[in-house]
Amino acid sequence: MNGSGPLPGDDQAGLLPIFDAQARAALAGRIETVSAGVEAAMDRLLPPQGGGASPRLTEALRYAVFAGGKRLRPFLIAASGQLFDVPADRSFRAGAAVEFLHTYSLVHDDLPAMDDDDLRRGRPTTHRQYDEATAILVGDALLTLAFQVLAEPATHPEGGVRADLVLALAEAGGAGGMVGGQMLDIEAEAAGGMTELGAIGRMQRLKTGALIEFSCRAGAILGGAGMEARTALRDYARALGLAYQIADDLIDATGDATAAGKAVGKDAARGKATFVGLMGVDGARAEAARLMDMAIAALGAFDDRADDLRRLAIHVVTRDR
Repeated sequence: MNGSGPLPGDDQAGLLPIFDAQARAALAGRIETVSAGVEAAMDRLLPPQGGGASPRLTEALRYAVFAGGKRLRPFLIAASGQLFDVPADRSFRAGAAVEFLHTYSLVHDDLPAMDDDDLRRGRPTTHRQYDEATAILVGDALLTLAFQVLAEPATHPEGGVRADLVLALAEAGGAGGMVGGQMLDIEAEAAGGMTELGAIGRMQRLKTGALIEFSCRAGAILGGAGMEARTALRDYARALGLAYQIADDLIDATGDATAAGKAVGKDAARGKATFVGLMGVDGARAEAARLMDMAIAALGAFDDRADDLRRLAIHVVTRDR
């Protein structure tokens, strides 16, 4: 996990001999390329600065969206889509849609009624920069825009594909996915926290993992992939999603606020349910490494076009923000 030895899981995949500085740089370059493409798509899809029904709302929308996020979910769409020769512009539009929905969830999560955060990605949260009512409307606008983008013919010429994307995102983002997971988190906090790993895992599979799973599904849907490939990507996404959340818990428990770009230590202060809280730091790190291996093993049937996904599994676990 220090980046100088064989890639964990490489005995199953057999495709990346070493996750060295060159491999890290290749991944960073791909993430930057996808991020630039998705941000350009979002810029076109949002109302222009000073335009829209309300210039203040437009300004707040752009403030929330262009806050320097990791763009992990759009990258997953592009990386899974390239396995099936999906054109980049289609992946970028689907990536913009999931990023709109993800950003809406962050804006609402930061509100005083939810997590009550003042800082997001090193900047004042949307409700602190503007006001609570504006932040609520920003979230509402981004949520509906996400489905508008997926439903437009520019995302894919086949209506059935667009309908599948809309359905998949609705499932991932709704009461049976992200929103349901957030509610479980709120209920657990009110009850004094979760005490079972299985309950935390279920909550995080919904709250964080559902959109990650959608992102891998979206690339397969856009590419017309078969069931075997979709199942492999589902297994990869589920392992990756939990590894991502454990890494987040570790950052909150042991990280530096400047590096993380947000307040740290808040989960413990509020008694929130985390993997670190139940497993300890060392146990959580070991579990993240195990999940990383599982994610890489799930890609064993794919060729070197899946290398971005393999490298991402390492990046997710070893990041500091």
